[in-house]
Amino acid sequence: MPSAKKTILLVDDDAAHRTMLKANLIGAGYAILEAEDGDQVLPLLAEHEADLILLDLKMERMGGLETLAALKGRGRVEPVIILTAFSTVETAVAAMKQGAFDYITKPVDVEELKLLLAKALDYERLQTENKLLKKRLHEKFNFGNIIGQSKAMRELFATLALVAPSDATVLINGESGTGKELIANVLHENSSRKNGPFVKVNCAALHENLLESELFGHEKGAFTGAAGLRKGRFEQAHQGTLFLDEIGDMSLATQAKILRVLQEGEIERLGGERAIKVDVRLIAATHKDLVQMVTEGAFRQDLFFRLNVVPVFLPPLRERSEDIPLLAEHFLRKYVKKNRKSIRGIHPAAMALLARHHWPGNIRELENTMERAVILCLGEYITPQELPSQFHPAGPPQTAGSPLAAGGLTLRDMERETIKATLAQTGGNKSQAAKILGITRQTLQNKLREYGLS
Repeated sequence: MPSAKKTILLVDDDAAHRTMLKANLIGAGYAILEAEDGDQVLPLLAEHEADLILLDLKMERMGGLETLAALKGRGRVEPVIILTAFSTVETAVAAMKQGAFDYITKPVDVEELKLLLAKALDYERLQTENKLLKKRLHEKFNFGNIIGQSKAMRELFATLALVAPSDATVLINGESGTGKELIANVLHENSSRKNGPFVKVNCAALHENLLESELFGHEKGAFTGAAGLRKGRFEQAHQGTLFLDEIGDMSLATQAKILRVLQEGEIERLGGERAIKVDVRLIAATHKDLVQMVTEGAFRQDLFFRLNVVPVFLPPLRERSEDIPLLAEHFLRKYVKKNRKSIRGIHPAAMALLARHHWPGNIRELENTMERAVILCLGEYITPQELPSQFHPAGPPQTAGSPLAAGGLTLRDMERETIKATLAQTGGNKSQAAKILGITRQTLQNKLREYGLS
């Protein structure tokens, strides 16, 4: 029996069959609403709530498929189970493709129906709880300046929202320039430690001896030049977050000391004789392959396991090309404001070049490119002219009479050739080409007609 009384809307033009089902379902603990044909469903749902719809496929005035289409057209989300005869199972499967949860054949096995109802209602409950959880996570989560709508970024956002509130150690993997520090900062700002310090150390920027002093601090006289006591980054990050960037560049000796901190929760200053307790959440980042380094003996396996509690992969920009227009527009607005310019946007021809670039320097390279373009731009739009030389590849061979081969390229010529090249790149897929160009599909259609390319 259901744990809480649920309401089933029973839609069947066979009165005797409807009465039989109603009696059995009431006996199973369900409340029942009745409709004798599909055309009564929407008016009935306008006045009453139902948790599930049991819908006959063949009815005199409005059949199950038509009713299902009407429900979806009005945005109704109640799960629907189709009642069908053996001869119309194929049609019932078609109904499932249109959004029905499942079907059951007549004559109905009441016990099988009860199991199916319980399954559908439980699935609906889980779906609703999942949507609410995601909504709450996103409402509470501040993504800062992390920009992206690609599948890879949506998956990253979901991971960050789940991991940030915990105290788990996070290892961020990603190429240089992908924004690892930004991710670390977002994790801190969405954690219970957000009111504590966020301390950063670039392990690649300091010599081994200096790094140890930076991390653990030193006592007065610990070494030549140590004129006084100095607290290290672990102490500075107490009750907050310590971000160790490029941890793959850390020596084995320092790795051993980091491991002790993670195991014991305490440090010793250089030249000191007492242990100091520290409460720190550690986030590490690297562009190196730590698994390979462990194999080669260049990175401690025990430390790797301690760091890799929650691995986060930050994809390179070339693997999330659909985010390039969003990022380019973001940096355009940033540097237009900073340089007090009146640039209105990025010309489609320039956007196409940005989308096709390999971006070895990732987001950092894109930001620098957009800052340069804003400074050089004299018009209302960023054009290919403001982009560095590496954005103008030779491309496919051109005929002698083509605008690209002639060298005297007008902006109109560039736009036409860019549209042609982008369509060739996407195999004629106009939706994908429009996305790369940073314009709507309708604008692309208009341009194709304008240039006689349609």
